[in-house]
Amino acid sequence: MNVKRKIVFVYNPISGSHRLIPVVPIIERFIDKDLYDFSIVSTQYKGHATELAREYAVRGYDAVIAVGGDGTVNEVGCGLIDTDTALGIIPCGSGNGLARHLGIPMDPYKAVKWLDKSVFTEIDYGMMDSQPFFCTCGVGFDAKVSDSFSKSGSRGVLTYLESIMKEIATYHNETYKLSFDNSSETFEAFFITCANADQWGNNAFIAPTASLQDGLLDVIAAHPFSVVDAPLIAFQLFNKMIDKNPNVSVRKCRRLTITRDQEGPAHYDGEPVTMGKEIHIELVQGGLKALIPDKRRTI
Repeated sequence: MNVKRKIVFVYNPISGSHRLIPVVPIIERFIDKDLYDFSIVSTQYKGHATELAREYAVRGYDAVIAVGGDGTVNEVGCGLIDTDTALGIIPCGSGNGLARHLGIPMDPYKAVKWLDKSVFTEIDYGMMDSQPFFCTCGVGFDAKVSDSFSKSGSRGVLTYLESIMKEIATYHNETYKLSFDNSSETFEAFFITCANADQWGNNAFIAPTASLQDGLLDVIAAHPFSVVDAPLIAFQLFNKMIDKNPNVSVRKCRRLTITRDQEGPAHYDGEPVTMGKEIHIELVQGGLKALIPDKRRTI
């Protein structure tokens, strides 16, 4: 007799597609009840998903499934670091960066069904000062856009593009010193992104060669560029070619310190924060268990 996996779905009722698609009834109807002993709980406030994930990890659950966007995934992942309980994802947000990297379907029905063939693995995660991240973190223009996007009244690609257009008109490049494992560089940049996964979300591949299991961060620096260069950069970003652009440099490292002239905006997994002049970032190898589709063993 097969032993059922014990899992809990932690869902954020205000994530993007929850408003359009009734995800909970889909889970209740299509989850394989012969494979899973499952329950569903709702988050009530910011940080609640982390508390719930820790609680269910202590109770010995096999997996906690984040039902929501990148913010919900980050909160659940934070509660599962260094435990034997795996992170699963039913993507219901705007960007869904980690879910897309893992090859999880964006359709809620298909996402529920992929759990039937999912396998357990270990993935890396990053630390930005004391804050874990699982997809990307960074400073510069993308951090400004994350802040603007978080204050908008709606979600989705169009709203994100509106945030970009709003910020780009007044944005000024900054000077950064990057101290890698064994070297350092100082230069002016449009943004600096540290990537564990290959994309920001919405299939915008900021780090095409990033792996969740290589023990390294991909550090992408976009150097100052002209308006004429922007269309090519946008094309390459969505076609896994951004690392080929002459205005973009890529380094791989385990640890990184970013030094800038003043405190300012930063982001982790798209969540905007204000951080100081010096930011310490490092990669923790294999520190999180995760459920992935069986067909995607190489991540």
